[in-house]
Amino acid sequence: MRTYPYAFHVALDGNGLNGLEGRAGVCLFHYDPVTGDHAYKVTYFSGASGGHAPSVDPSRRIGFLGNTGQHLLFYDLATLEEADRVSTLRFEVPDTTIKGSTHVVWLDDTQFVTSIGEHLWKLDVNRLTKAEQIAPHGLKIPHAMKRTASGRYIVYGGMDHPTRGEAKEVGILDTVTGEVRRIVLPTTCWHVVCHPVLDVFYAISFRVNAADRSDWEHWGMAWLRQYAFEIDAEDGRVVRHWAADRDLPAHINSDVTISDSELIFCTGGSHTVVFVDLLTLSQHRLIDEHPGALESLALTRQSASTLAESVMRANFFSNSQLYAESLRVSRGALVDGIYACQLSADQTLLFTANRGQNHITVYDYPSLEVRDRIVMPELQEFDSRLGAWGDPRLGFHHSYLVSPDAPPPAGAP
Repeated sequence: MRTYPYAFHVALDGNGLNGLEGRAGVCLFHYDPVTGDHAYKVTYFSGASGGHAPSVDPSRRIGFLGNTGQHLLFYDLATLEEADRVSTLRFEVPDTTIKGSTHVVWLDDTQFVTSIGEHLWKLDVNRLTKAEQIAPHGLKIPHAMKRTASGRYIVYGGMDHPTRGEAKEVGILDTVTGEVRRIVLPTTCWHVVCHPVLDVFYAISFRVNAADRSDWEHWGMAWLRQYAFEIDAEDGRVVRHWAADRDLPAHINSDVTISDSELIFCTGGSHTVVFVDLLTLSQHRLIDEHPGALESLALTRQSASTLAESVMRANFFSNSQLYAESLRVSRGALVDGIYACQLSADQTLLFTANRGQNHITVYDYPSLEVRDRIVMPELQEFDSRLGAWGDPRLGFHHSYLVSPDAPPPAGAP
């Protein structure tokens, strides 16, 4: 069997506007940068929903598909066949269906930490029905989770709650003392990434407007300035921050990664990848995958689906500002943008997956030149229930890149 140096795992939530309620699947994309050869496999798991963020254990033996459907779901890295599944409702019942174990942090080859209900829990893949409650997480809905460079701190972003409102907070767990701290911020931040050497992390703003000005479950994209906060995990305070005016296409971020010199995040709303200079935290550059008018003509099924589901989410006449701001954010596009971006271990390749346009692109880094772009198959190939006029998006969301090992960064412990 042919082997490839890179394996790009992308969570799939199927077509439609709200990925939190969609399918649960994984796309495994193999790539060889020397020859340009690639291969892929797509699997959706029945009886599961809200596929969100994949993760691979440190020994590279098993994959985890984080989701909003209250399952811990594991899969075989080679075949994508389901390896194990357990309901988190046996441990704790959440107060909203979008509160799921969307992300995990691996402590070693078998043990991991995730959020279930109102607490952080520790589990082992060999004993999934036995869970250890660590501490209350302190947030409305914990989301992306990462471990800082020293390994001492687990940091996590937070989502707005359907009934408890806007989050504007992140959390920090000290794995040595067991202390949990809630850090108040001026904006909600779903996603975080850690500095490669320091116990510092970055939280990226995720700014939305509530439908009818109070319904945080049915929100619309907000045309407001965006932030990146640099936070000291030990002190629990913001050290520096980056603020972008609302005209900069940096709205509704998804994957966040980092190089030795740049903070990198992709945007589902603005169709971009944003690169913020770490030294100054003021300069930036962009990759722009906005489809434009001509390319949008080929995306009529996706656009029609977006329009239909938007009307289902909020009354147009009483929420016209939501529709207007969303169109400003997307620059007129009726499809969503880039949800997955990961940098290779040697920092030479950047992998992205564009949800709306249903393609995977490999960029050279740091030049940002396109190396390869592969248009992926339509969802109809995997679900015969969909007609020819159905929305064909596979539903790319967060991702995880397995790449050849690289030497640790200078100064790393």
